Amino acid sequence: MKAAVCRQGEFAVQEIERPVPGPGQVLLKVLRAGICGSDLHARVHADDTAELVTEIGYDHFMRTDQDVVLGHEFVGEVVAYGPKCRERWRVGTRVVSLPFRRDEADDVQLTGLSAKAPGAFAEYLLVDEAVTMPVPEELDSDLAALTEPLAVGYHAVARSEIGRGEVAVVVGCGPIGLAVILMLKARGVRRVVASDLSPARRRLAEQCGADVVIDPAAQDLAAALGEHSMHFQTGPALIDFALESMRKLQVIPGLPWWRLMALGARLGQVPKGPVAFECVGVPGMIDRLCTDMPYRSRIVVVGVCMEPDVIRPALVSNKEMDLRFVFAYDPDEFRATLHLMADGKIDARPLLTGTVGLGGVSAAFAALGDPEVHAKILIDPESSSSSV
Repeated sequence: MKAAVCRQGEFAVQEIERPVPGPGQVLLKVLRAGICGSDLHARVHADDTAELVTEIGYDHFMRTDQDVVLGHEFVGEVVAYGPKCRERWRVGTRVVSLPFRRDEADDVQLTGLSAKAPGAFAEYLLVDEAVTMPVPEELDSDLAALTEPLAVGYHAVARSEIGRGEVAVVVGCGPIGLAVILMLKARGVRRVVASDLSPARRRLAEQCGADVVIDPAAQDLAAALGEHSMHFQTGPALIDFALESMRKLQVIPGLPWWRLMALGARLGQVPKGPVAFECVGVPGMIDRLCTDMPYRSRIVVVGVCMEPDVIRPALVSNKEMDLRFVFAYDPDEFRATLHLMADGKIDARPLLTGTVGLGGVSAAFAALGDPEVHAKILIDPESSSSSV
């Protein structure tokens, strides 16, 4: 079969051996594969990432001196089953799958990010039947290929525990930031503020449902949050609120103010800030949000910063902020994302900005370096297109 093989950061279309499904595996014909930000990073910084993930127990991450077939966002057709499969779908059924499987040694591998588990920048790939799911007929293949990156947004929003009446702030409107915006609106969050330096990405954020979109180089994020009685930007303002609240609670003699205060807390009538989603992943962004967000904000770190970073714990403590770090998704969230698209509850088409064939992978990676041109480029292995 043909595949776009990466070695030393360069891609070449090569003829490689078509994989044979092992126990519990399904062979798919790739219909579409998406290019992820982690693919862009792994292409040139694989060795650094490999050293990091070795610390958490996975020592098979791709290296730059290996031949690797990238691609962990995909949709494909069932071609054949390996031994010990339930054979749940007929040949030709379109499916998506979580991008991990077992290799011949029964070790878990990351599909498309390990030389031991070639990914979807190819005509065929292997998936584990247990984590594979059929695509509803009404959902086209281009959108089905977005299941994996959109599931990252689903997981981030779920972990944030945001309520419909809370204010959301999404910083960074690349594909993952846009996925977060889509999922926030699907959850019913009424006010979503999106921030990005790129005019093109700000337009995409609006198309995905952001209620307020700002250029952080020209506009103040705090002002964009709008008036909210529970948001406090300074310590004195918060203390003033406490003093005034105590004065009002003690107007009626004999009324147990502490019980009223406890009731107010149960009803959510206590100071709290917005829920901010950091989707940039560069040094300094977490500390910047800790500085700019109001007291008692929740900051959900979705962007993956691969460099050492610094925060000021005393600042975060004094402002009583929550920091939550998220990664990937759970299998049920992956399925829920697929069906949110199929049911028309989210429209991810704004993310789709180009399609190339295997011969256009290098051009696509280069194009994705400019945020003004593309958001998500798909690879169609049957396409002859080599430019975007």
